[in-house]
Amino acid sequence: MRRPTLAVICAIGALCGLAAEAFARSPAPQPQPQPAAFDPFAALFGGGSFAPQTGDGRPQAVAIPREVVAFNASYAPGTVIIATNERRLYYTLGHGQAIRYGVGVGRPGFEWAGTRYVAHKREWPDWTPPSQMLRRRPDLPRHMVGGLNNPLGARAMYLSGTLYRIHGSNEPWTIGQAVSSGCIRMTNDDVVDLYNRVRVGTRVVVTR
Repeated sequence: MRRPTLAVICAIGALCGLAAEAFARSPAPQPQPQPAAFDPFAALFGGGSFAPQTGDGRPQAVAIPREVVAFNASYAPGTVIIATNERRLYYTLGHGQAIRYGVGVGRPGFEWAGTRYVAHKREWPDWTPPSQMLRRRPDLPRHMVGGLNNPLGARAMYLSGTLYRIHGSNEPWTIGQAVSSGCIRMTNDDVVDLYNRVRVGTRVVVTR
């Protein structure tokens, strides 16, 4: 009885060995792509074909870091200075310091300079393109309610005596560039921070 039993055991062992070898040679199962989770910051800051992406393919906001820097200009605390050649906005704190933000500025032919003040402020503002812009871009909507898709972004500060605003943007990748029709663009995160600091009547100095 020993020989038949030994033969059966050997046969079973050989089959197990072949199965193990086949399993080892088979390709490892590939993980299936999972749908990206909803990212409220990506929704807030917008995205588009020119926006960089995170590893999982979601749009990523482009931002120039907001930071406190040395600033020795002789402006009173609480003044906003926009250096269009630097594409930076400074909010003066006093004691030789200011908060520096990255901004988008007017493209060639739409640059301007001067001293204004914040005439009024709006949260999630509506947008009505001025007639001059509609003549250049008749495809634009005549009116757009405030919200995530509105080009004025999360906040707007309207500058006295002009059609210009300091406002947020649903195109964060344009910050640091000269692309606007004269308005000063910020990321939504930065414009909310600035909005909470300035008041109606704040002096705004735009330099070239």
